[in-house]
Amino acid sequence: MEVLAISTNSVFVHKAWQESELSKMVEGGVPYPLLSDPGGRIGTMYGVYDEEAGVDIRGRFIIDPDGVIQAAEILTPPVGRNPDELIRQVRAFQYVRASGGKEATPSGWTPGKPTLKPGPDLVGKVWEVWKP
Repeated sequence: MEVLAISTNSVFVHKAWQESELSKMVEGGVPYPLLSDPGGRIGTMYGVYDEEAGVDIRGRFIIDPDGVIQAAEILTPPVGRNPDELIRQVRAFQYVRASGGKEATPSGWTPGKPTLKPGPDLVGKVWEVWKP
């Protein structure tokens, strides 16, 4: 798994943010690269660039090893993100991929919890397997 953070801020702003804020929240600062997208080209590709404001709005994307977006979440600035949920989803996508698509993870699934076996036999019986 590789994590990247991208914004329209300059590398200098990222450095200052890392030193003045992030390093106080996470020992040593965040352990992944903060990339600069000053013209919003990457943000535009992912549909999160606000051209009028000249900034990317908050978005997160889980992209599989084949380059396919498996999940996307876009939030306005007043609502914070949930890193635990991001990690849970990444683990679920990795589990499903490793199973070759023979298993699916229900809502809220975490490693060690029951999975679902997709197919016609599951229709109308999910409640027997999955207890939210």
